Amino acid sequence: MYYPFILIAGILIFIALFFHYIPFLLWLSAKVSGVHISLIQLFLMRLRNVPPSIIVHALIEAHKAGLNSITRDDLEAHYLAGGRVERVVNALVSASKANIDLSFQMATAIDLAGRDVFEAVQMSVNPKVIDTPPVTAVAKDGIQLITKARVTVRANIRQLVGGAGEDTILARVGEGIVSSIGSSENHKSVLENPDSISKLVLQKGLDAGTAFEILSIDIADIDIGKNIGATLQIDQANADKNIAQAKAEERRAMAVASEQEMKAKAEEARANVIQAEAEVPKAMAEAFRNGNLGIMDYYRMKNIQADTSMRDSIAHPNGEENNVPLTE
Repeated sequence: MYYPFILIAGILIFIALFFHYIPFLLWLSAKVSGVHISLIQLFLMRLRNVPPSIIVHALIEAHKAGLNSITRDDLEAHYLAGGRVERVVNALVSASKANIDLSFQMATAIDLAGRDVFEAVQMSVNPKVIDTPPVTAVAKDGIQLITKARVTVRANIRQLVGGAGEDTILARVGEGIVSSIGSSENHKSVLENPDSISKLVLQKGLDAGTAFEILSIDIADIDIGKNIGATLQIDQANADKNIAQAKAEERRAMAVASEQEMKAKAEEARANVIQAEAEVPKAMAEAFRNGNLGIMDYYRMKNIQADTSMRDSIAHPNGEENNVPLTE
């Protein structure tokens, strides 16, 4: 009683497995499009985990575009290598229509290198405009200029593998702008002839070793920034002033130290004088005892001292001479 249903289910499962492993409709589509591929090859693709639809559609597109040199094995090998078969075939078709020399080996190498080969072909036909960030440079007169540029580039197909990218182009263009403005005598000449910057930068061959060809460099905007020269002069003047102040402070400290040293020496000399004067009475007493000094000589000396003291008091009413107190 259940045999008809089991038979029908078995037939349906067989048909589903058949059309899964042997895509008959895909083979028929290829046959109608003029692409020669057998059902066995489609079956073997399934076993190799290669989607037959991707390979067959790529073969149909290449055949319709006249690229008959592309084979099934080439596409399968590129897919198994991790490549994007659809982008490669689209790039080859676009390059063929635009008369760009691009071989299948070159296209697959570019794709496996991680670059979008189809986008590169489009950029070869339609150049891309890259806006640089603001580039700051200083002319010889010390005026800062802030420049923005637009770089028109075209993809260099032969340099896509191993060639530098957009960041290198921007860095080189920025370096060229800084060098060009820095060699200008003054900022006015740069403002009057901004195209001189483009000419100097283009002459440097900045696209060497990159994946692009620079077609033009256009200065989009130039703004005047700070007066760096005046700022540096002010900073230098402040530094010179600080150095001069430090040297003056050093000289003042040395003068104070010298003055203190002179006062110390004066005090020492005064102490020596006082000590010497203290020895005078002893010497006089010794002279009296030895008979070397008479009483008349003593009174005569006292009269001379009194006379000298009187003259000093008349000459100096305040009792000071050169800030040194009088002593008897």
